[in-house]
Amino acid sequence: MTVQGIDVSDFQGATPNTNGLSFLFTKATEGTTYVNPEQTAQAEHGRGNGLVVGFYHFLWPGNIAAQAAYFVAKAASMAGDVLGCDWETTEAGTRATSAEKDEFLAEVKRLRPGHKVVLYCNRDFWINHDTSSDCGDGLWIADPNAAPGNPDVKHPWLFHQYSENGGIDHDVANFPTTAALRAWADPTTPAPTPAKPVVHLAHVIAAAHADPGAAQGHTTYKAEVLVVENALVAEGLLDKRWADGSFGTATVTAYAALQRRDGYTGTAANGIPGQASLTKLGTAHNFTVA
Repeated sequence: MTVQGIDVSDFQGATPNTNGLSFLFTKATEGTTYVNPEQTAQAEHGRGNGLVVGFYHFLWPGNIAAQAAYFVAKAASMAGDVLGCDWETTEAGTRATSAEKDEFLAEVKRLRPGHKVVLYCNRDFWINHDTSSDCGDGLWIADPNAAPGNPDVKHPWLFHQYSENGGIDHDVANFPTTAALRAWADPTTPAPTPAKPVVHLAHVIAAAHADPGAAQGHTTYKAEVLVVENALVAEGLLDKRWADGSFGTATVTAYAALQRRDGYTGTAANGIPGQASLTKLGTAHNFTVA
């Protein structure tokens, strides 16, 4: 699976269309004289729409260390942004050598060790001009003749520029989700907090009525009952061997013990969950009652 993105320069303006996209890479600098005047606005636009953001430098031959320093100084990057080297033919018809490309990648990584640094080039450059297979933290390959996500290269790739349709470069990233791409780009990003399980009161009430009289192993709302049973096990009220998703006699008995412990008596402590007791149990054991 892949996620969609675009790469832009000043020609696309400050707010390119980002609908349905997961990432946006923008040109930051070229050589030691050019800075994209739209890069900050483009990056803020991408971040504001929840995209992973990256910046790339158009590499010229010569003055490699100076170009790397210029790039990291002028790129409007933040922690978690991807940095890239754009290795292709210049407007003067020249190109940096493979060794210069390698030097640039290494120098940017030295200057910005917390960032992922990738190499952008087309298929011709990768096959016919590269001599080291060095692409930093990942290969961003341009191959418009291939279907999205299927560039014609043997080397593992992370990004594939597959189209220039509509005057904008379209890419895919070899990650299943935006979150996976973001985690790769910024390993310090905390993992998303898992959603709390949801237990419907009506479902567990129905199970508490149906399961005790049914055949052994019968379940009515297994997943939700398991959440409740595991909480009862943690409370020391139910033997874990009976936490099987069936709201059977043992679970009813355990729930009745919980109700009595909470101060309920009579029919209010009959082992059939109520809103208040179930909500209290959910608060203690990280599930939501609906």
